[in-house]
Amino acid sequence: MRAASADLAAARRALVWLIAGEWRAHPARFLATAVAIAVGVALGFAVHLVNGSALASFDGAVRGVNGAADLAVRAASPLGFDEALYPRVALAEGVMDASPVVSLEAEAGAARFTLLGLDVIRAGAVTLSLVGLPPAGPDADQAAAFADDALFLSRDALAETGRTVGETIEVAANGRRAALRIAGVLSGVAAGQRIGTLDIAAAQWRFDRLGRLDRLDLKLSDRRAAEAALTALLPADAALATGESEAAQGSALSRAYRVNLTMLALVALITGGFLVFSAQSLSVARRLRAFALVRTLGLPRSGIVAAVGLEGLVIGVLGSAAGLLAGYGLAVLALRLLGGDLGAGYFRGADVRIVFAPGAAALFFALGLAAALLGSVLPARAASRAAPAAALKNSGDLLDPRRPVPWRPAVVLLAAGGVAALLPSIGGLPLAGFAAMALILAGGVAGVPWLARRLLAGWVGRPLRPLPLSLALRHVHGAPGEAATALCGIVASTALMIAMATMVTSFRGAVDEWLAQVLSADLYLRVEGAGLDPAAQARLAAVSGIGRLDFSRQLPLTLAPDRPPVTLIARPVDPARPDASLVLLRQTPVPEGAIPVWISEPASRLYGWSPGERVALPLGPGSQNFAVAGIWRDYARQTGAVAMRAEDYTRLTGDASRGEGAVTLAPGAESANVREALLAALADTPGVEIAEPATLRRFALDLFDRSFAITYALEAVAILVGLAGVAATMSAGTIARVREFGMLRHLGVSKGQIVAMLGLEGATLGAVGALAGVALGLVLSQVLIHVINPQSFNWTMTTRLPLGTILAVVAALVLAAAGTAVLAGRRATGRGAVDAVREDW
Repeated sequence: MRAASADLAAARRALVWLIAGEWRAHPARFLATAVAIAVGVALGFAVHLVNGSALASFDGAVRGVNGAADLAVRAASPLGFDEALYPRVALAEGVMDASPVVSLEAEAGAARFTLLGLDVIRAGAVTLSLVGLPPAGPDADQAAAFADDALFLSRDALAETGRTVGETIEVAANGRRAALRIAGVLSGVAAGQRIGTLDIAAAQWRFDRLGRLDRLDLKLSDRRAAEAALTALLPADAALATGESEAAQGSALSRAYRVNLTMLALVALITGGFLVFSAQSLSVARRLRAFALVRTLGLPRSGIVAAVGLEGLVIGVLGSAAGLLAGYGLAVLALRLLGGDLGAGYFRGADVRIVFAPGAAALFFALGLAAALLGSVLPARAASRAAPAAALKNSGDLLDPRRPVPWRPAVVLLAAGGVAALLPSIGGLPLAGFAAMALILAGGVAGVPWLARRLLAGWVGRPLRPLPLSLALRHVHGAPGEAATALCGIVASTALMIAMATMVTSFRGAVDEWLAQVLSADLYLRVEGAGLDPAAQARLAAVSGIGRLDFSRQLPLTLAPDRPPVTLIARPVDPARPDASLVLLRQTPVPEGAIPVWISEPASRLYGWSPGERVALPLGPGSQNFAVAGIWRDYARQTGAVAMRAEDYTRLTGDASRGEGAVTLAPGAESANVREALLAALADTPGVEIAEPATLRRFALDLFDRSFAITYALEAVAILVGLAGVAATMSAGTIARVREFGMLRHLGVSKGQIVAMLGLEGATLGAVGALAGVALGLVLSQVLIHVINPQSFNWTMTTRLPLGTILAVVAALVLAAAGTAVLAGRRATGRGAVDAVREDW
């Protein structure tokens, strides 16, 4: 009994010595695996921090502008609603008090802020935090709050103007300008909010909003009764809204983008997990005889698994901790360089400050730890099942090369991924699509050993020359376990990077082609704010050199309080030939008497509209009398767009102003001369921009590239981690075969032939891995393009292959695998042949 205990203690000491020796002998390998885990954790945590901070900032901005109202009646569009609704709402059941509000986006010099027109008395009872007061003092004029030029600014807005209280400043809003006096500071507004307030009558008069309101802030006595009464009372162009619904609207605006970025950030973590698996598998294979020795001394199988698992635990703890620190730093840097939307433009102009998320930190730490543990425990379990007696005589592949390689698990996983790809979105998110990608990736990696056997089977049986090529092919074919270990990281990283590259290339190509179709005029004119009245439109149409000038109007239209608004586009559309102005996908005749509208592809998906269907739009009387005449392609507005004839829009809303114009030049006219003439005709109009199609196209593609900047970064990281995994795998596998090289030297094979053999082995593994990775990546790209992308962003596209990227990745993988194997082979063949095999005597 004592002898058995002593043997067990000796086995444990030997195991500790073995693990410590491995760490001392190969510190770079453990450092590389820890760095791989750190990179994945850092990217995922950074993306989460940036997104969470942006949403917190957006939510704070919404609450700051809304004040502390219990409920709000909000206009469905910037046109507002009739102020005659105000007394009816104020007298509704359950409503204690109501405060009318005019809300405008304003600018004063370089400062941009939300300008609120308030009834100071009513706002004092409902949203006191928005009421501005003059500075206190014996000479203070309390009546200044009611002056028609008294502007009150939040501290951040005041600081941005560079002015002080008492100074006069010119404010532009809704296409109008007015000189206002800074009368005081909004002390009740939280830091970071840029808000200004003005008397409501002055705001309506000075900024062309007479008779219109944008919001009614309500204080309630009975919320349930108020909601019931107001639902029946409100017209089509107004709806109930709460702070929660507006926050949900902002969250929905960027939710798909945030989820996709988080999933793509986890790609690096998955690749890091495969790298850990590859490195630990080869480390375990190299120590197989030593493990068998401690097994003969009495150590149970679980001891081997626990020991290697402990290695993975240390790797995971170090990598995850470093990843969290690096992720926080990356988040701070990303907020400074790209903003809270990472360049996508969802929260433009928002002042975003980093908000630490301890729950997310714990989650990403756990994910990194799990990746490292799984990558270590799985090869340890395979090694623990090897018979000690056989393992003492064999340090090669754990699988018998004569046995067929299993292929059924790969088929099952691939089939399950295909089924998941056919499932609909869950809660508006492509969760089943991401599950499909994970299953297909796992199935592809599981099928690599079988694929390698099939690809090389025809070559192994042939008498090949030269000798290094024959030895290389026979070794790869005859060591399926080792090949699978070396290839899993290569295939996983290659597949993911090819999938992302194909998706981005397809998307960018589709946007570029669409821009070429829609930007068909010679010049495009745009005016900020309220736009151009009919007199200004007539003045522009009379400019010399213009052959045709088509005016249009765009404004956001809220169809549901908790959904982002769609874009309403009023423009000239010929019902007989709508494809002349829209990139139509489908069209159909509309019912007699209905007003035709053409909806974008995202709007069709978001609201379930189909051609011929009647739809309701909040545009006053006749809001139910619209019918879908067709669906058109639009890559500019993810939340959907509705196009209608300009004359129908003017008749329904009474709004004859236009904000944009497409200029077609007369024959022989010079673009520069017409541009100057247009600017001269609008000399007194603020916010005028005129651009050529090429400029707009470059701007749109630059915006696309900024939106996908983080995706490009993640793709680059996946490539680097994948290549590092290839190098580590090939290096470790080569060093572990020193005894094999010594035996070959005994048989007369020269060092040069062995190095050439290793280079060919590496090139073969790289080529097989690249072939499998590219094929698997193209399959994954179809899930991204045809499942995840439509379910996330609601538009479709055709596949465009990034041939240059594919060829570059294949070449890099083959060269990295071959080069690393050759370098490691030179070190491994440096020992004498007798020394290498002496322990077998």
